[in-house]
Amino acid sequence: MEMISLSGPLKGEISPPPDKSISHRAIMFAAIARGESTLRNLLRAADPMSTMDAFRRLGVRIEDREKEVIIHGAGLEGLREPVDVIDCGNSGTTIRLLAGILSGQPFLTVLTGDDSLRKRPMKRVVGPLKRMGATILGRDGDMFAPLAIRGGALQGIHHVSEVASAQVKSSILLAGLYADGETIVEEPHRSRDHTERMLPALGADLTVRGLKVHIRGGRELKPFEITVPGDFSSAAFFICAALMVPGSEILIRNTGINPTRTGLLEVLKMMGGDIEIVNQRDVSGEPVADLICRHSGRLRGVEVPHELVPSMIDEFPVLSVLATQAEGETVVREAGELRVKESDRIATTTRELRKMGADVEELPDGMIIKGPVKLKGGTVSSHDDHRLAMALAVAGLVAEGDTTIEGTSSVAISYPDFFSTLKTLTV
Repeated sequence: MEMISLSGPLKGEISPPPDKSISHRAIMFAAIARGESTLRNLLRAADPMSTMDAFRRLGVRIEDREKEVIIHGAGLEGLREPVDVIDCGNSGTTIRLLAGILSGQPFLTVLTGDDSLRKRPMKRVVGPLKRMGATILGRDGDMFAPLAIRGGALQGIHHVSEVASAQVKSSILLAGLYADGETIVEEPHRSRDHTERMLPALGADLTVRGLKVHIRGGRELKPFEITVPGDFSSAAFFICAALMVPGSEILIRNTGINPTRTGLLEVLKMMGGDIEIVNQRDVSGEPVADLICRHSGRLRGVEVPHELVPSMIDEFPVLSVLATQAEGETVVREAGELRVKESDRIATTTRELRKMGADVEELPDGMIIKGPVKLKGGTVSSHDDHRLAMALAVAGLVAEGDTTIEGTSSVAISYPDFFSTLKTLTV
């Protein structure tokens, strides 16, 4: 539980934590590469630690040193059957991407997770992996974890995904490393592309053609070194806070600006946000920059373009907070994926912001937020969703009175130092 009070200007500079999506993939790809890989600036939060623990249970030797992680990769065929169930914690990335890798392994593995993870849909990866030749059994007709996976000889498929999901895409592509022939994943819109950036650099036969990603199996992955950039999704809370709180100006250093992740920046510019992108550079194949974010007094509501939704799916809770301070209506549609995240983020964000006096209408696939309104403090709940907890903290910065947020321990999933970092900007 944390209490947030009406804030004066936010001033100073911060660096967001390392990117969670890239940290997951770096651990996984190093584990199935052959040889020693060095990972620097890896996110040491609960979700990536679930991935690291999973590969230790699969027989991979991992040295977690103070400034770097050394992974002694076992190669595509070198994983070992675990002696117990693998607990993926709260991490959808861990369970879904690991399912793709395990589909190519000639042994049995059972994957499970916490209460939240066991409610999140798994059939979207189980279905195509079974089409490729894996034997997988899940609860409620393969819909939910636990998942029992016995891998084997896989065949490439052409999978047309109904939703733009980097987890689904990556799971199938990782299975494609083990499959005969070509595996193709086609999406309606482009989802985050960290897998497509990393795998070819490690020797995988992967090409991107428009909205289709092609991979051919049979190539061993080479060990590598990587420095993980800062996580844009974590930076988003401070970007929105600076835009909302009068007199604020903050510098956010070393932030990943991969275009498949930064739809929020496009929307904030449409709303009139004052954000300056400086010192652009490349870090381990990913675009990185520093962001100067200033209070923007005349924010205006917008209709979020549907093609941007996949590139900002994790930022909708904090965008909803910002929208309460914008003039007019902010409309979010075609974001049904929000209902199957750590919480039903459409329902929970609507419910908690209404408690604070916001004018929010819940839609089947999104929300309509009308502003500006003066938010009021009170007791709100994170519903054990790390991104909702942090978004409500941002709301508390502009709310009259104190805002008490229940369930803030969930922020350890992605940003363990969030509240202490926020305090450094509000002193």
